[in-house]
Amino acid sequence: MQSLLAADATFLIGLIAGLIVTGLAAGVLAGLLGVGGGIVIVPVLYNVLATLGVAEDVRMHVAVGTSLATIIPTAIASARAHARRGAVDTSLVRAWAPFIGMGALMGAVAANLIDGRSLSLVFGVIALLVAVDLVRPRTVHAQPAEGPPLHQPWAGMVGGVIGFFSALMGIGGGTLTVPILSFLKFPIHRAIGTSAVFGLVIALPAATGYIIGGWGHDGLPPGNIGYVNLIGFALIAAITFVSAPWGTRLAHAAFGPVLRWAFALFLVATAVRMLARL
Repeated sequence: MQSLLAADATFLIGLIAGLIVTGLAAGVLAGLLGVGGGIVIVPVLYNVLATLGVAEDVRMHVAVGTSLATIIPTAIASARAHARRGAVDTSLVRAWAPFIGMGALMGAVAANLIDGRSLSLVFGVIALLVAVDLVRPRTVHAQPAEGPPLHQPWAGMVGGVIGFFSALMGIGGGTLTVPILSFLKFPIHRAIGTSAVFGLVIALPAATGYIIGGWGHDGLPPGNIGYVNLIGFALIAAITFVSAPWGTRLAHAAFGPVLRWAFALFLVATAVRMLARL
């Protein structure tokens, strides 16, 4: 682990302040918009690390790896809450979880084989698609899907793709899983509940892969184990837990849709900035 005792005090204060801002933004926006915290954590943390002068070749990897680590406790709490409400499709979990877990592990391996610019390219392109999804009109399906046989094991290949790109982006899967299941006419509440379980299936192997892949790498910020920053993990996870209910309350306010558009524009601006630097 990069030594905290040897770290520059000004850098450490800036890092902690940036991580607090990241946790607040992730919690509020996750509660407000119903998106996974990772889609917020990665771009905000990436910009914090850039401001602090962290090397470009590890900046994106640290943002993604740390984001995945913070998803683990969040996914556990969320999955338990949804399971108590009967909103988790256990048969879909059994069919897709092996594919999602394997896809996430492959995504972590792939991330360690490519540079930060390529990782930014993946995030930028998919973030643009997520921004479009955030502002598109919603169609709610109350009945189970009658289309593709989602519970068949071979259909889990879709889950493998979700796991792979989620590991590359540092997200728990809900950002991709919910729109995909909704498109396939899966009931929205069960899609959200089931995606919470998938978030844990993604985050555990992916975060482990980022720790191993970044072990001993030069240029990592203080507090890192591999590409996971332990200070970020502790602060972001704790602050997100506290601030998420604030976003939930805001979601019921009259300006909720305006903030949804504002976050979509933030994602577009972040994605364009990442892509422009390539």
